[in-house]
Amino acid sequence: MRGFSPLGNTLFPPVVKNLLIINAILFFATTMFISSFGIDLTEHLALFYFTSSKFRIWQLFTHLFMHASLMHLFSNMFALWMFGSILENYLGAKKFLNYYILTGIGASILFMGVQFLEISPLQKNVDQYISNPSLSSFTTFIQDEIPEKIQPDFMQVLDYWESHPNSSEAKAASVNLAKTYVEHKVDTATLGASGAVFGILLAFGMLFPNTLIYIYFFFPMKAKYLVILYGLFELYSGIANNPTDNVAHFAHLGGMLIGFILIKMWNIKRPDQFF
Repeated sequence: MRGFSPLGNTLFPPVVKNLLIINAILFFATTMFISSFGIDLTEHLALFYFTSSKFRIWQLFTHLFMHASLMHLFSNMFALWMFGSILENYLGAKKFLNYYILTGIGASILFMGVQFLEISPLQKNVDQYISNPSLSSFTTFIQDEIPEKIQPDFMQVLDYWESHPNSSEAKAASVNLAKTYVEHKVDTATLGASGAVFGILLAFGMLFPNTLIYIYFFFPMKAKYLVILYGLFELYSGIANNPTDNVAHFAHLGGMLIGFILIKMWNIKRPDQFF
């Protein structure tokens, strides 16, 4: 027994259609609420790190429907429609919806785990510095914790402190900078359907591996190779940890990992494996 209910070849199957509508409504509602009421829905529905005062448990789910820009929304929704429609037609609405939600939530939890590995030692070092700030320890903190591309503000305080070794203002400024840096890490929101969308991409590559996908509408590539290249790129980008890169690469990888696990757990087979 297959364990799912295919819908046929519907261009806009019900789950995908409703996901597109909900995401579009929330995007424009976010813009309207800010301009009309001064309420930023992102502060309530995007996902914040679990030690942030802005974190709420429902954000593990609601962040999937929030997007930072029109291009962010379009790219995720286009991929959702392009690959998700085929998957929903194949799996059926219920199983597809479960897959989408579980990959999205699972991706966010795994990403938060990666954040913990990054933020926890940083928070410890900041706390140690704040408890005993000094010129030498501030220099070491900058060298060990602050990426080169965002060092100018820190170096300005350090240069002033070096020329005024007894300055209490420089010491206070260094403490505030350290606090602000870790608070920025903790209070940076994660939003978007990308974790679930990458889970969909992984499923498409596993279930329809030899389907040709035209990159930029011109360059054909089999789905299985596209998934592999995407996975390698996300892994490289995540490890590189470029401070100017605001993409949650490990959330993308998390969506792919959870998707792989679900496909194996649910024993979902490719169409050519039934006979």
